[in-house]
Amino acid sequence: MKITEFKSTLEGLQNLSFVQPNGAPVPAHFHITEAGLTTRHFIDCGGVERIEQRVVFQLWVADDTEHRLLSSKLLSIINKAEHLWSGQNLEVEAEYQGLTIGRFGIEVDYGMFMLVPKQTDCLAKDKCGIPEVKQKVNLSELGSAGSSCCTPGGTCC
Repeated sequence: MKITEFKSTLEGLQNLSFVQPNGAPVPAHFHITEAGLTTRHFIDCGGVERIEQRVVFQLWVADDTEHRLLSSKLLSIINKAEHLWSGQNLEVEAEYQGLTIGRFGIEVDYGMFMLVPKQTDCLAKDKCGIPEVKQKVNLSELGSAGSSCCTPGGTCC
């Protein structure tokens, strides 16, 4: 989710709720302790220099169980931090404490922000000798109705 979509979703909400990947809600008394820009400047295994930037929010849960963060307050936090990403429409991520700090993508579902697990990947598969993943097709789909190939009178044989 990009920051513009995140903000647009916030504008339509009164209460904030985040849901962990396992379906458990982040406790309603969470805080947003950071709103910032993270930059990764790296060289991939194929030797290509890359820069990735993300808007990152840190969710933190304390013992103040009566605390509730309203969407309007989070919008004001974002407005104060926006100069950090200079108007770029960057992807949004959230940091949340599990066994260690986890970093998650964010999607919206019925007004709730879903924390989506991130995956590692090779960015230079062609340089590493990793074969391209071939699309799997069911053989039953190949002879679908309306196909003129491999049927009596068809054009393939």
